[in-house]
Amino acid sequence: MEIIIVIAVVLFIVLAIFGAAQKRKRQQALAAWVRAHGLSFDESHDRSFDERFPEFGCLRSGDNRYAYNIMQGAWDGRRFLGFDYHYETESTDSDGDKTTHHHYFSAVILQANIPLKPLSIRPENIFDKIGGFFGFDDIDFESAEFSRKFMVKSSDRKWAYDVIHTRTMEFLLAQPKHNIEFDTAHVIATTGRVFKVEDYERTVGLIDGMLDLIPDYVRKQQLEGLGA
Repeated sequence: MEIIIVIAVVLFIVLAIFGAAQKRKRQQALAAWVRAHGLSFDESHDRSFDERFPEFGCLRSGDNRYAYNIMQGAWDGRRFLGFDYHYETESTDSDGDKTTHHHYFSAVILQANIPLKPLSIRPENIFDKIGGFFGFDDIDFESAEFSRKFMVKSSDRKWAYDVIHTRTMEFLLAQPKHNIEFDTAHVIATTGRVFKVEDYERTVGLIDGMLDLIPDYVRKQQLEGLGA
């Protein structure tokens, strides 16, 4: 029994050392990537993101929320913010014992440079299909494939159709699947998992490409609504 305990302790220490080494290796790779793109990098914890971006539900889950490995700067004429994120949830077993669960994911936020309206685009799952059966439907589009693969929600259906036109649907169908949200000035994209270093560039390319596909007449009407 004592041997098993010793082996378990040794294994825990080895895994902890390995995990710390992998974490440091990733941080070094991120630092090199941001230097190559003229961005800044900050490893420290920032607990203000849920207040800075209150409309993004993914930043308001659980407790003990904070961003870290924060990368920011200019990207293709837009303000870029990339980061890892942590939050905690609790579960209680049948004996009343509580367990804390740590959740981690990465995200990219781009500032749009034009006023936006709230919009949510994410891959459709089995629960969405069940909800659709009971009448809890999302916004459907001309492309049956797009409507089948994505759940789209917005309080302004016209805005959703203005932004998600044929070329945008084709673009999103060709990209790795992300959860995408618009607030009134920014777009966030995440997969719900921690990114590899190269995933940040793919994700900023996804948002950048989507914003570039917003039609000129939509940009004009948004800017005119702002009084520009």
